[in-house]
Amino acid sequence: MKDWFVRNRIVVGVIAMVVVIALGVVYVVATVRDQQAAATQPGAAVDSGLTFVDNGGGQNLVSTLDASGKRTPGSLKCLRVYTAAGTTVCLRMGLPGAYEAAVYVDGKEVRTVPLPGTPSRARVSASGKIVSWTVFVTGDSYLAPGGFSTRTGVLDLRTGELVESLETFAMTIEGVPDKRLNENYWGVTVASDDNTFYATLGSSNTTWLIKGDLKARSMETVRQSAECPSLSPDQTRVAYKKRGGRLGTWQLFVLDLASGKETQLPGSDGVDDQAAWLNPTTLAYAKVQQGGAPTIYESAADGSGQPRELVAAASSPGPVA
Repeated sequence: MKDWFVRNRIVVGVIAMVVVIALGVVYVVATVRDQQAAATQPGAAVDSGLTFVDNGGGQNLVSTLDASGKRTPGSLKCLRVYTAAGTTVCLRMGLPGAYEAAVYVDGKEVRTVPLPGTPSRARVSASGKIVSWTVFVTGDSYLAPGGFSTRTGVLDLRTGELVESLETFAMTIEGVPDKRLNENYWGVTVASDDNTFYATLGSSNTTWLIKGDLKARSMETVRQSAECPSLSPDQTRVAYKKRGGRLGTWQLFVLDLASGKETQLPGSDGVDDQAAWLNPTTLAYAKVQQGGAPTIYESAADGSGQPRELVAAASSPGPVA
């Protein structure tokens, strides 16, 4: 037997290689089949529809849910995505280790902007004319171990003007003009006038909800302890996350801008997202269960009822434009 193997070692080697290749092909085909099946699994019915990034079988495919719960995968792959009025911003990896914001209008790519860090937030104004994003960056000199730094950019599609960082705007903190070294901004949401916006300012251990003016390139604080704001379609409320509860977990709140009344959304514990208004009464957001993949939920904006799961292994929720 030993002599036979010696005489036929080349044949045996070729057969072994063929078997390994065949097993690899079977594995790849099975994996692709499973991913395709997962990418078309139905989700919950969403009256106004839902756009999201499929983090499971779809491998970051931008997908949609319709009013019946039918799940339709698209062709665009993004880490973060948002669509409004025919304009889509897709934060993606352009080259290995390099990210970009790709802007599409009516399905046609019209602009790409290099990003200085890892994608975190993406938004488009209701008109489709103002695009914004936030990324995490490293290397700022003031960073403490375990800290983070952000860059938030804004692109005006009407003029082509690009604001590479909100840090270039004038900032007034609690009534006093202020320019700190360690200012970070994230989570822009733009009003219907395509000029007024809200965002988060973080400095040291304090965060603020801020209100800004794109034309005047100025910003001012509104209140402390509010992050990742999202302005309601009727412009009267802002949803945001903040620490709450006995364990200090992130929770969603909705602020009435006229009265200052703040409403907590029950069951939103653990959210780490910029919530999206699906309609004037409903918010969608992603949160990650311990050790698991992100899952998208919806909650009533008035704080009534518990969250409803829409789709698992998914992130970056938004309305269907």
